[in-house]
Amino acid sequence: MAVRPTLPEMASSEVEMDENPFNLENPKILDIAPPEPRSIEEAGLRLAMLAEIAMKFLYYRGMGTGVEIASEMRLPWTGVVDKVIDFLTAEKLVDLRGGKGYGRATVDFVLTEKGREYARDALQRSTYVGPAPVPVEQYNALITSQTAENPVVSKHDLQTALSHLVVDTGIVERLGPAVNSSRSLFLYGPPGNGKTSLAEAIYSMLGGEAFIPHCLEVDGQIIKVFDALNHSPIALEMPGRARDGKSRTYEMDHRWQLCRRPSVIVGGELTLETLDLVYSDTARFYEAPFQVKANGGMLLIDDFGRQKVHPTDLLNRWIVPLEKRVDYLTLHTGKKFEIPFDQLIVFSTNLDPKELVDEAFLRRIKYKIEVGNPTEQSYREIFRRLCDASGIPYVEQAVTYLLEKYYKPRKMSLRACHPRDIISLVKDAARYRQLPPALSKELLDQACQVFFVEL
Repeated sequence: MAVRPTLPEMASSEVEMDENPFNLENPKILDIAPPEPRSIEEAGLRLAMLAEIAMKFLYYRGMGTGVEIASEMRLPWTGVVDKVIDFLTAEKLVDLRGGKGYGRATVDFVLTEKGREYARDALQRSTYVGPAPVPVEQYNALITSQTAENPVVSKHDLQTALSHLVVDTGIVERLGPAVNSSRSLFLYGPPGNGKTSLAEAIYSMLGGEAFIPHCLEVDGQIIKVFDALNHSPIALEMPGRARDGKSRTYEMDHRWQLCRRPSVIVGGELTLETLDLVYSDTARFYEAPFQVKANGGMLLIDDFGRQKVHPTDLLNRWIVPLEKRVDYLTLHTGKKFEIPFDQLIVFSTNLDPKELVDEAFLRRIKYKIEVGNPTEQSYREIFRRLCDASGIPYVEQAVTYLLEKYYKPRKMSLRACHPRDIISLVKDAARYRQLPPALSKELLDQACQVFFVEL
């Protein structure tokens, strides 16, 4: 079947009546919305694949109208699903049962005995039932176009996103270009200084939306992409302008879902196997790897260097995607295919980068930012903010006492997480003593005696 890799003009002229009818952060994303296919050829899929999905739906459901089958497959009845039903009827795989409405779209369909046999055979090849897949060629074209629609992060956006954190000015100035590059970022420094919090703030400042397909089709195989844990759907409905007052759904290819730009966070569970397609021998279809689910958003590799696999092996896996902005995945049949590598990838580590990576890899990571220990002034500011948030009166002399008695004699480094932890312990001690929480000498001593460890 013919595949249309190019993208259309705006999918619905109704949107032109309002610049932002759906209150999107980046309404221009709708300019590249994939259009609803008007034929099986435009859907880019083989008739046989669509027929199998329809039969499996009826096999599990028992009976379904044409509208219900089309809704399940996220394809239009007219021009696509009706042709699938015509084929199944001609092959005597489905039969018609009565319907309450007018037209074949509202007629109930059931599998014949021959159809049930074919459906069972199809389930042996793949148990997938749901939205029809998007051909990988159409996916690649949309992801490439989507990159150009990403909104620019301004200095004001950056300051707003980081306003809840105490961040060194130098770090802020380096973060802005890194975020706008949508390439790669290496955050490193001692533990407890907010690298993960910084990464989460980076995601919040990205803003905008991204199109995510429910699944992809490659060489007849289905790859599930949409993941409710990492993708937050956005409803594209607008108040009806017709006399009936009903809402109207945006006219686009509903095999895609508009979502908040994705944020995928992985830590110690990351392995080489999870960076390639994950094939289920039971379900007999694929799960997309982390980097594909993160396309259009951010992929955070937290605690880099703590994974079970050696860091060098992981880094070697990233070299080509970081350099070429494309990745290569492999089906269990041995077929390799190309897919965009289009996300801001953030590596966060407490370890010395020189012990983890070589010069060649660091060169491919465009931005390297050290998140060091806070200055005494920053430490006091963090303490003050957390006291305000906890409803505890802030006392400057109490922090001075803390520094003089516990930090300086031990020659301990300040950590951005310490104020949070100490205040939490102060609240616990106050609750035990049935006292209001305060930065008193007694409560601070009790908190610090269990918090700090003599090394």
